[in-house]
Amino acid sequence: MSKESDFEIFLVAAPGFEPVLAAEAREAGFKGVTIVGGGVTVAGGWAEVWRANLTLRGASSVFARIASFPVFHLAQLDKRARKVEWGRVLRKDVPFRVEASCKHSKIYHSGAAQQRVETAIAETLGAPLSDEAEVCVKARIEDDICTLSIDTSGESLHKRGSKEAVNKAPMRETLAALFLRQAGFAGTEPVLDPMCGSGTFVIEAAEVALGLLPGRAREFAFEKLATFDAAAWSKMKAKGGAAKPKPDFRFYGCDRDTGAIEMSRANAARAEVADITAFRQCAVSAATAPGGPKGLVIVNPPYGARLGDKKNLFALYKSFGQTMLARFAGWRVALITSDPQLAKATGLPFATPGGTVSHGGTRVALYLTAPLTE
Repeated sequence: MSKESDFEIFLVAAPGFEPVLAAEAREAGFKGVTIVGGGVTVAGGWAEVWRANLTLRGASSVFARIASFPVFHLAQLDKRARKVEWGRVLRKDVPFRVEASCKHSKIYHSGAAQQRVETAIAETLGAPLSDEAEVCVKARIEDDICTLSIDTSGESLHKRGSKEAVNKAPMRETLAALFLRQAGFAGTEPVLDPMCGSGTFVIEAAEVALGLLPGRAREFAFEKLATFDAAAWSKMKAKGGAAKPKPDFRFYGCDRDTGAIEMSRANAARAEVADITAFRQCAVSAATAPGGPKGLVIVNPPYGARLGDKKNLFALYKSFGQTMLARFAGWRVALITSDPQLAKATGLPFATPGGTVSHGGTRVALYLTAPLTE
């Protein structure tokens, strides 16, 4: 570690998205970025924990790893958990809870491990234990090594604080941000989603273009820790991100469902991007390219396992592809699906996709074209 006060910070990523989140963390200036299973680790102190929660669009949660030690039986876990200086991190007046997991270890009963850590904290610190507590200690025992972490986020970071209305099978904001990054979006071009649902892709893209921080409108679990400095946090939030001038183009969403359009407009207004977004009701076959610069079409259509029967979807994908080829020359097209045959049905010249990622328990991939030709 570069400083004595530095420790390991674990950024949770959707499985398969670890390299994309690592690229975001490096771009944001985090140090010691390392790809590991299920996420990315970086090095830093508590200010970096706050900054990760506030600024990273792709992380699902941020864990502060506060202790690690070998354990081979429950009595040893109890003894070593009691040696952790809990009072330096947790507050005795704030409820806490513990979640434990065991893998490839002599301690194999996660419930018993959870109970030992709970008792150790309660008896050494005096803090109240509650199943409903926002402050959560994660005890992970793997290969006989116990790692103790604090979930500093609380609610998942996809909950930005602005999207109240959602449609069926919604795309989480964190996933949308990572898919946009994977598709090469950097905030300097228009984005259009012809099946926008509750507007997630459109709103995320607009926020990136304006330099709005994803965590600006919500609270975090770290605000209830002993390490929290309210004045420093207020200063960090006030400083904000790299605010950008309003672009001279817009971000567009279409959907055949009137309710989806109403949701999208309301969500965009809460996210403070209503003036650079536009939503209209139309079928995919009626989508048209807006005037101005070319950009990115990104779509997360139904793919069988998610909504409806896959056999009925081939016509939808074919219609989408025909619309893109006929009216979106110069635009790149990004399509998310679990089925290569559905992607093929579009007739679009997709490059070979990268690895799959998990979306709602289904493995999906991003299919991307170069700018379409006439």
